[in-house]
Amino acid sequence: MEVVIIGNSAAGLNALESFRKIDCDSPVTMISAEPGPAYSRVLLPYYLRKRITFENLFLNSAEYYTKLHVETVFGKKVTRLNSRDHLIYLDDGGEIKFDRLLIASGALPMKPPVTNLEGPGIYHMWTLEDAKNIEAYFQPGKRLLVLGSGFISLQAAWSAVSRGLVVTIFELMPRIMPQVLDQKGADILHRNILDYGVDLKVNMPAERISRNRDGSMTVYVKGEAPLDVDLIIVGTGVCPNMGFLDKMIRIDRGILVNDRMETSVPGIFAAGDVAQGPTTFGEPHVIHALWPTAVEQGKVAGANMSGGCRSYQGSLNMNVTQMFGKTVASIGQFLDGEGYEIRQFFDSVHGRYGKVVLEGEIPVGGIVVGDADQVTLLGRIRPLIRQKKKFVGTLNALSKVI
Repeated sequence: MEVVIIGNSAAGLNALESFRKIDCDSPVTMISAEPGPAYSRVLLPYYLRKRITFENLFLNSAEYYTKLHVETVFGKKVTRLNSRDHLIYLDDGGEIKFDRLLIASGALPMKPPVTNLEGPGIYHMWTLEDAKNIEAYFQPGKRLLVLGSGFISLQAAWSAVSRGLVVTIFELMPRIMPQVLDQKGADILHRNILDYGVDLKVNMPAERISRNRDGSMTVYVKGEAPLDVDLIIVGTGVCPNMGFLDKMIRIDRGILVNDRMETSVPGIFAAGDVAQGPTTFGEPHVIHALWPTAVEQGKVAGANMSGGCRSYQGSLNMNVTQMFGKTVASIGQFLDGEGYEIRQFFDSVHGRYGKVVLEGEIPVGGIVVGDADQVTLLGRIRPLIRQKKKFVGTLNALSKVI
């Protein structure tokens, strides 16, 4: 059985390991547009902060692939998939045949509709190459504009502040981290970011960029004074990397998969940021572009590619990060809504906030902003959400912070 895995990150690696636990003999080929062994994208900000070395970004070495008997095709892009004939076409003109296929091609950064948002000094923080390019600009006094205020954007800003750059953040929406925090949590973090000297502005749609003779750029926003910067980091979201698919693969926002992580074509599976699959809450098709979700889905896909019959229990979104002196985390359904009961605490003196959202007596989500030990709260309600068990005790007692 010829097995091919497109992708060399969390989903692809865990699928490979899961597959090899059952099938030690079938040939496996792994394809990746990246030039070498897998690295951790979430560690890129720590590299820019000089908290880790470049070498420590990598998850494994070349020996890892040899040990698992994998033929690697690195530094080459998949340009087209022929599902009917089980063929993959590469950008160098090569073709690869498969019997079983895992599409774990991840996501690509989105580019907002800003005129002239391209060229030197404008980067996403998404690849090793991006990190190398950005690092060259990380010098004290350099002026950085970050577009967007999601995890990647704010981690980039935090890295820049720690290196002495002058940082401005433009967020298009009315609050920062709109996919992770509610208004109260966003307000706390917003104030903290301002305390670190960052010029953070919401409701700020950048319109166009112009180049200056000294190599700097000027950013224009309607109704605002122009902003001169040396570097722009774009972090306005991602989209699944699936432009190479043919019409036999059913897609929506991502590749539609069932609880076996199998697509509409038998023998072709998908996992990770490119896959739109089941959730803990019973939704059949949702994308949670998170490392833990990619790991879980990859393991299920790998087992089933080897002939197993394993079902995925569904993804549960959980985000945790530390930046600007705060730990920020959320899980599940964290926004207020009809039919939900909200239990929360708020410590305005120390800037700490916790919230649990209940449906009846069953927790469905929560938020914490404050100290690292507060994340214990979400860790404790996570299994309750998955198992649909009652939330027992008061929020204050569980959080151990007040």
